[in-house]
Amino acid sequence: MLNLWLPVIAYMAMIFGLSSLSELPSPPAGLSFYGAHVVTYTGLGALTARATGKGARDVSWRAVLAAFVISSLYGVSDEYHQLFVPGRTFDVLDILADAIGSAAGASAVGAWSRIRNW
Repeated sequence: MLNLWLPVIAYMAMIFGLSSLSELPSPPAGLSFYGAHVVTYTGLGALTARATGKGARDVSWRAVLAAFVISSLYGVSDEYHQLFVPGRTFDVLDILADAIGSAAGASAVGAWSRIRNW
């Protein structure tokens, strides 16, 4: 079980570390900051779906929903954390981008498990 959740915790720690910076470097590949949020939380959603699905070949839609909720709530908590970082702000559009990425990543894992078992 730890082998499934440790990557999620490490990924969340990476996000927390980046959010602790007063100034972020520009996102790569010409992405906007919102695009970077979507990409980052797509990864978190996918890792969390793997963990909530217990690493099974067949990840249930309940596990996908749980992963979406966990990842999105982490995005909200991360925005709240930024209120205490000089130069950073709480942005509702960041939360929306986090939720979109969380849904994409978690859904991709769920869909892939269905395709593999078809």
